[in-house]
Amino acid sequence: MPLAAAALELKRPGRSAVPFAAEIPDEFVRRLKSTLIERQISDGLALLESFRDRIASIGPGTRNAGVFAGFLAQWVDAGFDGLAELRALLSSLPGSTRTTMSLTDYVYLRMADGMLAMADEEVENTQRHFDFLLAVGGELGDREMLAVANFWKGRSYRKNGQYDQSLESTIIARELAVELGRERMAAVMRTLESWLYFQKGKTRDALRTLKEAEVVLTDSDDYITLGNLYSSYGRIARRDGRLEHAVRHFKDSIDAYSRRDPEHRNVARSLANMAHAERLIAAQLREKVDAEAARRRRAGGLQDPKPQPQAPDPFRERLQQVLADAASHLDEAARIYRKHPNNRGLGTVHINYSHLLLDNGDLDRAATDAVQAYELGREKGDSIVMSRARILEAMIENAKFEEQIDEPSHHAQQALEFAREAVDLAQKTQNRRLRARALVALGMTYSNDFFNQMDNAQQAADEAASLLKPEGRDPLWQSLQKLKAQLSHVGAVDAKLRAWTLGIVEDKTFQQVTEEFAQLVIPKVWEREGRKVSRVATRLSISPKKVRRILNKAGLLGLRGDEGDGDE
Repeated sequence: MPLAAAALELKRPGRSAVPFAAEIPDEFVRRLKSTLIERQISDGLALLESFRDRIASIGPGTRNAGVFAGFLAQWVDAGFDGLAELRALLSSLPGSTRTTMSLTDYVYLRMADGMLAMADEEVENTQRHFDFLLAVGGELGDREMLAVANFWKGRSYRKNGQYDQSLESTIIARELAVELGRERMAAVMRTLESWLYFQKGKTRDALRTLKEAEVVLTDSDDYITLGNLYSSYGRIARRDGRLEHAVRHFKDSIDAYSRRDPEHRNVARSLANMAHAERLIAAQLREKVDAEAARRRRAGGLQDPKPQPQAPDPFRERLQQVLADAASHLDEAARIYRKHPNNRGLGTVHINYSHLLLDNGDLDRAATDAVQAYELGREKGDSIVMSRARILEAMIENAKFEEQIDEPSHHAQQALEFAREAVDLAQKTQNRRLRARALVALGMTYSNDFFNQMDNAQQAADEAASLLKPEGRDPLWQSLQKLKAQLSHVGAVDAKLRAWTLGIVEDKTFQQVTEEFAQLVIPKVWEREGRKVSRVATRLSISPKKVRRILNKAGLLGLRGDEGDGDE
């Protein structure tokens, strides 16, 4: 029978058999299944589209109603724009009408229930439905259905941060598909399997599995899975510090998703991921801008004091463009997520907004976005989003303490409260990097000037280090190294001060000891005086020239736009 013949048969007027609402023909269901398994996505979508206006007439008495609901759920997951129809169909088949269904209809109906719960981010309900499917589904002898149930259960575990259980279920699903000779079906599962290897720090396994999936799917029209595959390449590149490569991979994923639906929810996810990579690029550019500003100051001090025209700073221009791109991509992601509500996705957008604002020194607006992200996570009991939001809030409160805003002690206490909660939330998951990130935030808080609890900070740093691999270009690893350097510096300062109080100055003159003391004190006073050279000079009764010399030696002037003498 031609591809759409089953659907056309349903539409044919004057059928002499049973009324339409009484049955969904077996041949139509078979075609839905075969096109799905072979990932003939365009053909399957066309088949469903020709049937769309009939879905509303399906009721409890319709033969194959439950089986159709199960396949409709799978097709919605594969890219069919029919979530509203699926929701309405399940509402028309309430629990009270299901007792007379065949076991096959009932099992497939529960599969649809599970997919809807997954779309609504109801993790516990999702797992309850799939537990049932796996407990009784074997009696049907439908191994394709069991493969899908294991795969979706793996996805629900991943959502909850339970990566070991997720990987176990996903491998079972993939092995079932391979045993059945369903290579394209197995490739879809390999994409998730790869992502889980990546989360567990097994990057080589992740890349190998991704490439296996790509070989099978590259000539298919399964653009949603291909988009997921390119997105995974992007995340791997981002963690490796290959940020420009990451951006290109995320653009590839957006192009793939858009071939199916320009406003697919996954487009928003890749836009947020791309903005994250762009934010990291911006951080690197800021360092170059600061270095260039310092170089020009040094060069200016050696030249004629007469003002010279300044050439444009290419790093600064590039920085502004990257920041504008990141903000634009987040705006677009937020718009799509509001069309296809998803708390985790929108929470991720707010977290990225907050990071951008924090990097730019806009602490109040950064805090607002972090709170919004936390609330979105709390609505769904999403420990991952809540922990990420609390980490950000700890960073923001630490920044407010460092800048002595309002009541500094209050901000320090808030930072500690947020960091501790972030650690507690992260511990509920198997997300090693999230746990490490929360511990770094806790360590940074313990080591600030208010708490100065270096033993606790060191313990947090050691626990974070045990969760990570030493990868030099990984931004999280670099944050941990920054914490360790800070602890090492503080330890060295404490040792030096103790030696001085005992009269141990080695072979240094009094002038040299005084100079070292100035190098310790002046940067701290400069921070507390709003990074204003004149205020430091007045407070310590020393010349502004000496203040600038010490700050330049420490590499502090020019950081975050601070020229150090803006009030003179």
